[in-house]
Amino acid sequence: MSSNDELLDLIPVAPLKLHVMESAFPLGRQVNQYLVDFRRRSRHPAKDDDAFSGYAEKSFLLSAGCYRFSNGEGKAIVDESVRGKDLFILVDVCNHSIKYQMNGYTNHKSPDDHYQDLKRIIGAVNGKAHRINVIMPYLYEGRQHRRMGRESLYCAYVIQELHEMGVTNFVTFDAHDPRVQNSIPLCGFDSFTPPYQFISSLIRTERDLIVDKDHLLVISPDEGAMDRAIYFADVLGVDVGMFYKRRDYSTIIDGKNPIIAHEFLGDNVDGKDVIIIDDMISSGGSMIDTARVLKEKNAKRVYLCATFGLFTDGLEIFDQAYEKCYFDKIVTTNLTYQLPRLKSRPYYLEADMSKFMASIINAMNHDSSLDNVQTPTERIHAALRKFNARELEATAELS
Repeated sequence: MSSNDELLDLIPVAPLKLHVMESAFPLGRQVNQYLVDFRRRSRHPAKDDDAFSGYAEKSFLLSAGCYRFSNGEGKAIVDESVRGKDLFILVDVCNHSIKYQMNGYTNHKSPDDHYQDLKRIIGAVNGKAHRINVIMPYLYEGRQHRRMGRESLYCAYVIQELHEMGVTNFVTFDAHDPRVQNSIPLCGFDSFTPPYQFISSLIRTERDLIVDKDHLLVISPDEGAMDRAIYFADVLGVDVGMFYKRRDYSTIIDGKNPIIAHEFLGDNVDGKDVIIIDDMISSGGSMIDTARVLKEKNAKRVYLCATFGLFTDGLEIFDQAYEKCYFDKIVTTNLTYQLPRLKSRPYYLEADMSKFMASIINAMNHDSSLDNVQTPTERIHAALRKFNARELEATAELS
């Protein structure tokens, strides 16, 4: 990751502004605080140069909001000037907790509603901001990333539409299929992954975790998640395995072919800790099924790691699976809305992404390279060296 020192020789693109939409406010507030701290501690010459007014501020948050008329239509209002600013807009399209009134009824905002609000904000600032950057952690319509037969390909259209509205850079996390960026070849598109945050959360709490080929295995729950599993296993220096979803292609239920069984392809898991890594936990059925199969194969502990914990069918299914010892921990990020009761669960660990996101924004504002952000191999190795050294010291003290 680019440190503040690496940005000292780079001139900021324009004064930084961050608009956090209502859907992402808890995360955005933390991101803003990290940005304030970064700039306050920075030794960048722009900090004391009148020509770069606004480089270090008490807050970078833009005062703006989206409002609804009684019939459900909406509008965006920006309360301060954004002319000449490098504007970053943060939105969480998965936050279903936000409500609005329409014709006397109370509605919960869907991903469609959040996307329309994003376009309203862009429409209110376009032509004035120096640059518009959209940060959408969960890629809207990302699960419909390819077309097979007579069906829509809306994800590609969404990105094209935002580009045509004036968005210069598009930032997302763990896109279901990053190849969707081919729809906008001349626009900036970055998809970041949180493997460093996953392993940091695990070694912070699981003090007896041993990261080597004899004690740990990384598993992909399906063929689509194999790339991220291979990278994670390679950087940890362990073996990788995969589950194959056997489907009934003669039947379609809710637009999908139902899964008949999960077939495991990989090394022996007997007595080993297992990390199952994927981009999201939706209803959770597939994750729990794969964890159950691994425990039946005598896996020691099973950790479920997913960038987005959506839990669309509630937490009861996970509570029951935890009581049956199908898994030991669930690790998800705070990039999307989290159910209030989730953090009270004994099996849950949060991978905090706020500092990581603030570092991305700070680097992009300086037009710095993001190579070491996208591939955090060295940071993971450093964390493991520190963890292993601490464990060796503890063992020496006991002996």
